[in-house]
Order: sequence, then C-alpha cells, then structure tokens
Amino acid sequence: MKKILLSTLVFTVISGSLMAQTTKLFDGTTTTGWHSYLKTGPGAWKVVDGALQLDVKAPDQGDLVTDKEYENYELTLTWKIAEGGNSGIIFGIHEDPSFGATYLTGIEMQVLDDKGAEDNKKANHLAGALYDMKAASAAAKPAGEWNKIKIRKDKGQLTFWMNGTKTIDVKIGSPEWQELLNGSKFKTWKGFAAYPKGHIALQDHGAVVSYKDISIKEL
Repeated sequence: MKKILLSTLVFTVISGSLMAQTTKLFDGTTTTGWHSYLKTGPGAWKVVDGALQLDVKAPDQGDLVTDKEYENYELTLTWKIAEGGNSGIIFGIHEDPSFGATYLTGIEMQVLDDKGAEDNKKANHLAGALYDMKAASAAAKPAGEWNKIKIRKDKGQLTFWMNGTKTIDVKIGSPEWQELLNGSKFKTWKGFAAYPKGHIALQDHGAVVSYKDISIKEL
C-alpha cells in the first residue's frame, strides 16, 4: 500500500512539473503564434533585432494577439518604448467581432514613456500600472531602456512585477477590485474582465515599441 501511495505521489509531482513548464511565445525570429486582432497575419508588427516591434508607418495597424488563449499563468517579457510612446500588455481578451478592440474585454498593464507621453497625468496611467485602476508601486526605466515584466494570473489573483519589484497585487472580484473598477472608466463596460480565459495582446497605440523574451508558464 505504501509503495502504491509513493508511486502515486511521484507521478503527481512529475505531472505537475510537466504542466508547469515554461513555453516561449516568441521565438525571436518569426511572428509564429501571433496575429493581428480580428485579422490574420501580423499586420504592422515585425521582428527587428530579436524583438517584436511595431512599424508605425506600415499598413494594417492593430494590436498583436496570441493565437492561443490562456487562463492561469505567469507571463514574462521585456519591453522598450520610444520617447513619448504609449502601449500596453493586455490579457484576458475575448476575440469577437462584437468587441472592436482588445481593451474592451482585456485587462491592461500599462507600457509608457512616463516622462514624455501625453497620457502621464494620472498615477494609474503610468508604466506598470493596472491601467486606469491602480498605480504601480515602482517606476519604470526611461524611454529607450528595457523593462523586465512578470504578470501572474492565478484563479483571479493578479500580481505584477517590474524589474524585479512587485508593483500590483489584487484579486479580480474582490471588494478592492470592485472599488477600483467603480472608480475607473471600465465600470459600465459589460465585457471588461469578464472572461477568465483569453488571448494576450501587445498594444498598437501609434508609437514604436518593442517586446522580446516573451514566455508563459501555465499554472
């Protein structure tokens, strides 16, 4: 009986380890695994120096989203934005023609040049913030420098890290979340944060922005 229980325990541990393996979402050379929101192909996004970069002069502008959907995970990446630039990492996206943009359903971690961007007037609009809801507890590196990000979403618990510092920790649906939501522009948006499983997007906000080292560990 003890041998059976031990074998079961070992199998469970091994199975859990396999399930928690980290997967690259970007191979560093192609746009495989990504497409422009509600379209096919990468649109205005290209691979430049090992990073996914928005070409602001190219046709077919739009947010770049993962082909797959995810629910509980740790997402890691690094980003760099041009002076005055604005972008975002949006997740929990329900891709449907009835929602014309990723942010109508997805939650956003802000990507911004805090010093030079126009949208820098509110603390919860600065880089690393839970956009329009909660300000980050640490500042990002300036425009032109790489920022390392981790977003953990586990059974509704959202935790953000930026450059090794935990910046956001809140649970979707909690009293704190509801208070933050009621104080945001999303309070009447029926689709916002309504889908536990969804796509992940890199936002096209009209500025040159680069993303690399993009990996996910499903929990």
